[in-house]
Amino acid sequence: MAYVIGEPCVDVMDRACVQECPVDCIYEGGRSLYIHPDECVDCGACVPVCPVEAIYYEGDLPAELEVYRADNAAFFTETLPGRDQPLRFPGGATKLGPVGVDTALVAALPTRSSRP
Repeated sequence: MAYVIGEPCVDVMDRACVQECPVDCIYEGGRSLYIHPDECVDCGACVPVCPVEAIYYEGDLPAELEVYRADNAAFFTETLPGRDQPLRFPGGATKLGPVGVDTALVAALPTRSSRP
């Protein structure tokens, strides 16, 4: 099990969770952040610092955000636009840096102009 970042993060990307993550498993896409499901150690440090309440333990995802469980994994297992292969196990978000693109689900969402 791992934590999952859902739709409330899209176009907000506060990044407080990135600073709290002790294992550097929160990666930056173009419009959203993604938690690597195999690197996450389930510590929960990211949850209380998220200002938009976008992070959930995968077993506690609200029904309307359930699709984001597979979407967080897809960020690492599917070939993202402009890349030749999936990210798979990049070895830490800091090492990889911002990816700059998102999964098809996030990319298809309407852009939010306001930030919290």
